[in-house]
Amino acid sequence: MSTVAGASLQTSYPPTLPNAFNANQPKTIRLYPLSNYTFGTKENQPEEDPSVLARLKRLEEHYEQYGMRRTCEGVLVCHEHNHPHILMLQIANAFFKLPGDYLHHTDEEIDGFKNRLNERLAPVGTQFSGEGVNDEWEIGDTLAQWWRPNFETFMYPFIPAHVTRPKECKKLYFIQLPRSKVLSVPKNMKLLAVPLFELYDNTARYGPQLSAIPHLLSRYNFEFVDENGNVVAVTPGGTPEGENAPKTKVLAGGDEDEEQKIGNGEAGDAMEGTGENGVA
Repeated sequence: MSTVAGASLQTSYPPTLPNAFNANQPKTIRLYPLSNYTFGTKENQPEEDPSVLARLKRLEEHYEQYGMRRTCEGVLVCHEHNHPHILMLQIANAFFKLPGDYLHHTDEEIDGFKNRLNERLAPVGTQFSGEGVNDEWEIGDTLAQWWRPNFETFMYPFIPAHVTRPKECKKLYFIQLPRSKVLSVPKNMKLLAVPLFELYDNTARYGPQLSAIPHLLSRYNFEFVDENGNVVAVTPGGTPEGENAPKTKVLAGGDEDEEQKIGNGEAGDAMEGTGENGVA
């Protein structure tokens, strides 16, 4: 078995192929290269609350009026050097989060989530034109549910036995990215492409929710497509070495110096991976 697609295999010693080993798995996901996507910026989107305590207070007010808060976030996946990368936001050079937000109490789940994604990532007006500018979001499987049992920062992938009225449920959805798309990020945030191997078991930097994403995606088989639409690699994917090794990339916002810091693991040591990562 080889990660190299048949059409791209160049060897005098082809691998021995075992019997099929993909029973009871979801359909294979096609990932497109990061270079297929266009990234821009738009006006700042300030945080609604100046502090964590203010966010929790707003959560408490929401719960008293409308019941449990519903939050939706998207796992947007592309690839770089045939390795999956997750698109996520970095706020104030401090903590990371996935695109999405809490739903308004009147919102239907999927439509409300699409509106939240558009607020965060859709280009404004006629800033861009052409393919992929105003394409509809394709909301895929629910990957995880995280529960907030009390008015505090901690969230869990289960409801504790003594909790009968959770205060918030956050769902993570797989977002199937099309062949090309235009994304715009607020100027006060950065849009990063983070490789799975950097997220894996890295709770100190990314927190328990984001570092669990490689586990959540392990159920899928991927095929990696180049800019010309050719399948060049398939699951299991290999990690290139040397100068082509994947690393976190700043896609929009910030500057080259900050990109270098992030690639070296130097940025955002204060708040990343803390409980704030779970506060909407």
